[in-house]
Amino acid sequence: MPTEPQRSRAVFSTEDFQLLKEAVGDYVRKIADDPRSAKFSNLYHRLGRLG
Repeated sequence: MPTEPQRSRAVFSTEDFQLLKEAVGDYVRKIADDPRSAKFSNLYHRLGRLG
């Protein structure tokens, strides 16, 4: 008898995205002079759209 696949559940909650955004934002400020800071800044803004 075929069974239906289980529904996938979200890995992160809305609150998790807020926490991640806060942590990434703090890190961006700490590494402002590092060339990688632009990548983390982009991640910060993407997290803002999700949470």
